[in-house]
Amino acid sequence: MSDFGFYFSLGWEHIISWDALDHQLFILALAAIYLLKDWKQVLVLVTAFTIGHSLTLALTVFNILHFPSAWTEFLIPCTIVATAISNLFQKNFTTRSIRINYFLALFFGLIHGMGFASKLKYIIAEDQSIGWSLFGFNVGLEAGQIAVVIIILLISYLFVGILKVERVKWVIFASAAAMSVALQMALQRIP
Repeated sequence: MSDFGFYFSLGWEHIISWDALDHQLFILALAAIYLLKDWKQVLVLVTAFTIGHSLTLALTVFNILHFPSAWTEFLIPCTIVATAISNLFQKNFTTRSIRINYFLALFFGLIHGMGFASKLKYIIAEDQSIGWSLFGFNVGLEAGQIAVVIIILLISYLFVGILKVERVKWVIFASAAAMSVALQMALQRIP
């Protein structure tokens, strides 16, 4: 059980730490178009991201998939930019119109999963269960994402619900903020 706790904490830190800005920005870009009342949809959304992330993480740890880390590190901020741009084209925020975000979360989760896989592969000790370690890491990852989503939804409630900022303006602001930082990251990481 101590292995699970270690990897849970590693997954949590992977999202919550100051070094995880790219993941936090991606979650901001994904969640920017949702309001607090949409919390169930957002939980499904971050779970889709975790599924994609977990899949490539496992494939890489088991040496089934290998992708150059320089390209992965470049593509991660590109996923943030693409998601933020997608938000800017949203005219109405019905469940049907924002369904593309589930695809973005799952597909871009595949790219994000490759980003940490090589590091995780070297952390897992030979006498530890890879499956149990990956499970602990992914549960921690999911818990960290939920914490970040709660913060984002509370901030959106402050702006849209209390300060009465138009929802479209909130989405533009949050998406543009995420996109501008991610664009700088992408330019710094060009392979």
